Amino acid sequence: MRITNRIHLRNLRGDIFGGVTAAIIAIPMALVFGEASGAGATAGLYGAILVGFFAALFGGTPTLISEPTGPMTVIMTAVIAHLTVANPDNGMAMAFTVVMMAGVFQIIFGFLRLGKFITLMPYTVISGFMSGIGIILIILQIIPFFGADAVDGGSLDVIRNIPNISQQINPTEAGLGIMTIAILFLTPGKLKRILPPQLTALVVGMVVYFFFLRGTDVAVIGQINAGLPQLQMPTFSPDQLQIMVIDALVLSVLGCIDALLTSVVADSLTRSQHNSDKELIGQGLGNLVSGLCGGIAGAGATMGTVVNIQAGGRTALSGLTRAFILLVLVLTAGQLGFTEIIPMSVLAGIAIKVGFDIIDWSFLKRAHEISWKGSLIMYGVILLTVFVDLIWAVGIGVFVANVLTIQKLSELRSKDVQLITDADDAIVLNDEQKDLLRQTDGRVLLFHLSGPMIFGVAKAISRENQAIESCDALILDLSDVPHLGVTSSLALENAIKDAIEEERHIFIVGATGQIKRRLETLKIMEMIPPERLLLDLTMALRFALEIVETRPRSVGENRDDQDDKLELDAEAIADS
Repeated sequence: MRITNRIHLRNLRGDIFGGVTAAIIAIPMALVFGEASGAGATAGLYGAILVGFFAALFGGTPTLISEPTGPMTVIMTAVIAHLTVANPDNGMAMAFTVVMMAGVFQIIFGFLRLGKFITLMPYTVISGFMSGIGIILIILQIIPFFGADAVDGGSLDVIRNIPNISQQINPTEAGLGIMTIAILFLTPGKLKRILPPQLTALVVGMVVYFFFLRGTDVAVIGQINAGLPQLQMPTFSPDQLQIMVIDALVLSVLGCIDALLTSVVADSLTRSQHNSDKELIGQGLGNLVSGLCGGIAGAGATMGTVVNIQAGGRTALSGLTRAFILLVLVLTAGQLGFTEIIPMSVLAGIAIKVGFDIIDWSFLKRAHEISWKGSLIMYGVILLTVFVDLIWAVGIGVFVANVLTIQKLSELRSKDVQLITDADDAIVLNDEQKDLLRQTDGRVLLFHLSGPMIFGVAKAISRENQAIESCDALILDLSDVPHLGVTSSLALENAIKDAIEEERHIFIVGATGQIKRRLETLKIMEMIPPERLLLDLTMALRFALEIVETRPRSVGENRDDQDDKLELDAEAIADS
């Protein structure tokens, strides 16, 4: 697998413009997510630089912009909060180790070519999970938005402390936050195309603080460490190792989903095709290096990617340009001192808008119209995400959604398991086949299966087998079966054994490829004479008709004939 991204200079101007524009967007978002995660603004900036650089250089989507995102930040916040409480001395180092581990997992996913499977999740679960994350992000920003005292813990702890928070509101900081949200929501669409509202809100907040609020009790980011980052050596704790691995898996899978969904958006805008496995490797390298350098985790960012493409970016050079601009900014940030005049409530307002945008409002409005089961799954995942646990939310949501899907598929496939007699027109038979089946006078049954025979269909096979009352020959038509599952195979085996015990003649039609191999593995082929393993249904019907014409009717059928004769004799005596 070639893992380097192809870069050329044929679109140099567009790539540079795209990179510059994406960098402008990234500045406020990196600061917001760095502070929101608890790792600090510097960690957010280095996450944006390193994840963006390595994902652009080694990824599989040339126009993708990778940086800390809302969903990844919510996970990082929970990881940092848990580990710093459990181990105050090394908790932050362990959190960065989780980021490295998540990167390693993503690289493994890429080399195992799991890219095409990562996003195979029901949309109801993805929608509920993302909406839940958006709600969590909004809840976590309540404290800095109103300038209240910090609360240890996650979103539930913030909700429990809302009465106390309401008594600690700082009117000045709340005013800055409200102003920020007003700018983000009310900026005209035409102006948004020229100047990103996030950057506008950040600059306005800085200007207001610098000229009117300096020296007040308004909380600001403060000075950030300029210069190159210090390496963070992997740090583990035996007591927390299991939870670190689980957190890394969650972070890696969420990052994969976030990145690959954004890659699909990039494909639709550029009419290209990304390489999912290469993208996972690029994302993994970016997160691995970001963790080593004290940066938070990141993934493909839809906003940055769309802005990059709209500004002319078409190759990975745009992502590299963006990373270079951000690096220069970080190296000179100490001299510029601009972070010392950025109010925390302004960043909280920007984060609240991000959380609001993450919520899937479009699907929330019409989910109940599309499917009430799907809407219940979505709302259930939202509640579990916000009030219980992210892992449980996804796990339970995927399990329930898959069970319902399997049930529906089984119902649909069960309709394709049919016993056909001469009176049946449920399947398409040609004139000759209909005539042959009619001539058998019900002594030959056609057991027709169609479509993939998954395990949920086994019950239908057993039910139809039990419905067989009397016949001399049974034809199993597997011509329209592309896949035969293990459970359905065993159900067919039981049906064949029952037929053999009843001394019925068995024919199998159309068993080729995987179907034939599965029947051979179960030794079903050994139970049936080779001449009755056919590929053509017409030949099977002819062969079965010849057999039943030369064979006397079964005992049950002879008894019925005798009863009919006795009844006719009785009628004749009565008439005389």
